[in-house]
Amino acid sequence: MGSYGYYRTTIFTSMFVGYTLYYFNRKTFSFVMPSIMQEVTLEKDDLGLITSSQSLAYAISKFISGVLSDQISARLLFCTGLFLVGVVNVAFSWSSSVMVFAILWFLNGLAQGFGWPPCGKILRKWFEPSQFGTWWAVLSTSMNLAGSLGPIIAATMALSYSWRQTLSMSGCVAIGATFLCLIFIRNEPKDVGLTNIEPGQKKGDKKGAARDDSTLRELLLSPYLWVLNFGYLVVFGVKTCCTDWGQLFLIQDKGQSALIGSSFMSALEVGGFLGSLAAGYLSDRAVARHGLRSHGNPRHGLLLSMMAGMAVSLHLFRVTVAPESPKLWILILGVFFGFCSYGPIALFGVIANESAPPNLCGTSHAIVALMANVGGFLAGLPFSTIAKHYSWDMAFWIAEVSCTIATVAFFLLRNIRTKMGRVPRKED
Repeated sequence: MGSYGYYRTTIFTSMFVGYTLYYFNRKTFSFVMPSIMQEVTLEKDDLGLITSSQSLAYAISKFISGVLSDQISARLLFCTGLFLVGVVNVAFSWSSSVMVFAILWFLNGLAQGFGWPPCGKILRKWFEPSQFGTWWAVLSTSMNLAGSLGPIIAATMALSYSWRQTLSMSGCVAIGATFLCLIFIRNEPKDVGLTNIEPGQKKGDKKGAARDDSTLRELLLSPYLWVLNFGYLVVFGVKTCCTDWGQLFLIQDKGQSALIGSSFMSALEVGGFLGSLAAGYLSDRAVARHGLRSHGNPRHGLLLSMMAGMAVSLHLFRVTVAPESPKLWILILGVFFGFCSYGPIALFGVIANESAPPNLCGTSHAIVALMANVGGFLAGLPFSTIAKHYSWDMAFWIAEVSCTIATVAFFLLRNIRTKMGRVPRKED
């Protein structure tokens, strides 16, 4: 029988490799798009149809998967999704019709949603609260790894082979990795004869155990869930505004070059990578010092600081950037905003998961992730419509004000009851 250390290492490594392949196979169409367009006639509308079909399916599937991860084996859910993603990529490599492309990429999006929610469920079962945020953040860097190396790998493969072989091989690797994940991933310590870790609860605390029986209705009636929903909607929406429209704002309103616009986006992603890791590690240290309580959360201090940092960096971005602004200053603002926006995105997921009853932690994360997707939607057409009728400056001012209001509201509500689900009688 292995120790906690052995199982944690093998399980985490398997999930990291598995989710890297999930993300790589999510983006393969984008990676090899130039090669596909040399062989198959694709208009801009066709490209939009194919990519949007995946985005829609992913939003739906991620929510359903979060709920399912509380009902069935998270390990099987994760492995089933990875297997199906691989199969869809192989099938895509055999196709040539736009409609078939769109249908297959919709199916890819459905399978993609089975990836992240089971990871959060398994991490919570295997790691103490004082380690949970760090490992959540490290696991999320698998997306950065796939996103940064993916285009290079895909482009290199497309030069040596065809785009069809590239997609087929990436799909086959995902299918092969599925069986390794099935062997090494375990849902919880008791599956291998070890004692389960009960988050935020002392041994023999029977009142805490009663939370296992919390119902979905009790979860939905928790005020804190809706505080998280509001905060995550605003933060994710404002982050999406900057990643989708920041480049155009710099070029069209601020007189900057296309090179500076793309450099700003790269700086934002670098800051985001560092912000996610810092948020996980530093908030875990706060949990280690203070422990998880029924009211308030030790992660709130860092979360509020980063949300305030988002509002400040948005204000500086909107007010201080001009055609003659130093390029270094624009890049610094990009790193600062990325750091302050990706950190809260990591923390909202962690807090939603750890504050929920153990039997509903996947559902809790699914609900706040769905609200984040609503924020992402509002950052699309509604945001660009404001910019069209008024200006980019007005649109980004609205984003800045929204972020400030959310930060103040979260500060005022930071000490409400954070343990979601059934309320013990003493707390009534």
